[in-house]
Amino acid sequence: MRADDIEVELLRREVSCAALLEYWPAGWRLDRRESTRRALKYRRGEGEILIINHDGHGWWDPLSSAKGDVFDLVQHLDPTLSFGHACKELRRLVGIAPTFPEVMRPLRSDAPNRSVAERWKRRPRPRLGSPAWSYLSGQRRIPDPILTAAAEADIVRDGSFRNAWFAHRAEDGAVTHVEIRGPEYKGSLRGGTKTLFRFGRAGEGAYRLAITEAPIDTLSLAAIEGPRADTRYLATGGGIGPGTVAALQDAIRAIADHPGARLVAATDANRAGDRHAERLAEIAAGSGIQVERLRPIHVTDWNDMLKGTAG
Repeated sequence: MRADDIEVELLRREVSCAALLEYWPAGWRLDRRESTRRALKYRRGEGEILIINHDGHGWWDPLSSAKGDVFDLVQHLDPTLSFGHACKELRRLVGIAPTFPEVMRPLRSDAPNRSVAERWKRRPRPRLGSPAWSYLSGQRRIPDPILTAAAEADIVRDGSFRNAWFAHRAEDGAVTHVEIRGPEYKGSLRGGTKTLFRFGRAGEGAYRLAITEAPIDTLSLAAIEGPRADTRYLATGGGIGPGTVAALQDAIRAIADHPGARLVAATDANRAGDRHAERLAEIAAGSGIQVERLRPIHVTDWNDMLKGTAG
């Protein structure tokens, strides 16, 4: 093996993608609340997210198809770098440990003994006057008929401290991931796998997929639109990982044979939302279904639009 090849393998083995982000001058920061040891979420600015996986040896961008090893990452961060300059940047990080092991030291609450699905079953369904219902109806202005339908579909449950729990479910109905939103909290249960939050009927007659980023925006858009009988309302829960891609592809295949089939990218009206919509269009490419972009008017997201309409 040539000396150059030996150095490349050394850099690939010894330089952590997490360390590269932490020492990069543009200010990437670990989102501890949204990270696990197997998937570290780093943020920079508005809508810029990178996920570090494979014990620091891999990464992917949840809002695009970009992914790879540490060499791909350094050239993703600065596309003007040649391979030689990329090696120069990485040499200075050999032996540098990322800070996340200390930051990610597990708390008792971070390591539940029960699975996500088991924890979901232990929470009550929301009802008129319950804490989550009051939060979603009062602060978020989601109409009672929408909340009733969501409770009957068992996609929302009462969490603690007035928080609402939102279930990502596989097509077979299994709970795979739980997002949590409340007056003072935004996060998710650890240990799950993101697929899709799903609201509305599936099957014959539902040939339109309206996809938002957050479950609250899914319910808000459904309230604004009626909801429409031809539409299945979905939320990705932010970044689009492998589980979400697979779920989206299944949902697209289920409607692809309908002549009016279309995917509506109803993501936020900002840069991150536009990138999210582009990623959705990439996933739908080749399926033959029409893709549309639907943006909230004069506000960033659908819940803001709903509150403005209701207020």
